Amino acid sequence: MVELETRELEYFMAVADELHFGRAAVRLSIAQPALSKAIRRIETRLGVPLFIRSSRHVELTPAGEALQEHGRHALNAVGAAVRNARRAGDLQAPLRLVLKPGGDAGLLSGILAEYAHEPDARRVDILFSGPADRADILRDGRADVGLLYAPFDDLNGLAHETLLTEDRVVIVPSGHRLAERVSVRMSDLEGETLPRWKGIPGGDGTGPEVADVVQLRDMIAVGRMIGVLPRSLVEPVPDGLVCIPVTDAPPSRLVLAWNEQDRRPLVASFVAAALRRRRHETRSGLDKPEVPPGSDDERLVPEEVR
Repeated sequence: MVELETRELEYFMAVADELHFGRAAVRLSIAQPALSKAIRRIETRLGVPLFIRSSRHVELTPAGEALQEHGRHALNAVGAAVRNARRAGDLQAPLRLVLKPGGDAGLLSGILAEYAHEPDARRVDILFSGPADRADILRDGRADVGLLYAPFDDLNGLAHETLLTEDRVVIVPSGHRLAERVSVRMSDLEGETLPRWKGIPGGDGTGPEVADVVQLRDMIAVGRMIGVLPRSLVEPVPDGLVCIPVTDAPPSRLVLAWNEQDRRPLVASFVAAALRRRRHETRSGLDKPEVPPGSDDERLVPEEVR
């Protein structure tokens, strides 16, 4: 038996987010007494209080915090299901590809050219993301496929295929103490100022906040910080900056990712084209060897696109 309807969950989430019945009612475009009555009805049905109320203060109970966390996922899942159902019935809908600006390692044009040969190829709309929201955009259905960087992006709930494996480099100004080094280790970077990436809480950086690689380069150029990135995000290296391999940093992988529950031909066709392009570049010596058959990455690809 479903104990909460979607609309009721939306009512609860509005109050949980605002912690104010008046603001939540305005957000929902309903009367405040009706909202208060709906919340009391939900609490009665669940048998637990969700909010602690006073004349000046509203806060979540432990039960309310649990419902807020899981309720957000539930609403996102419902929204994704509706969007995917509509798109599945729209045979003219474009394929949506999400990536960070400059985050394709020069591979995207070749993949798009290969995909254009697919008999069911559609227009590809490019969506540019912030530093850390590409995985969420894929999981909630706002994009169909995406180019992500592992291990930096959270691939939980996503199927993925590695397109490129590369080393990581530290970017420093040309006058920096490390600029003449052939290579460095992570321990050589101790005491240096690293960026705080916008939208990524709990990062290790202590320097100014940056939203993209362009901002990072500008801050490095004026001596405010240094940065460690996958090599492809830095090349070509701007004048005045130096890139040095970090020998003990884990390698970075550029991956093509999609929701692991998404088996639509629209997605399978694009993944197949990307894999063909990867194999072509491997044979041409333009890329590192592809993932061998039977690897974890290979098994994540739908059987119909292998």
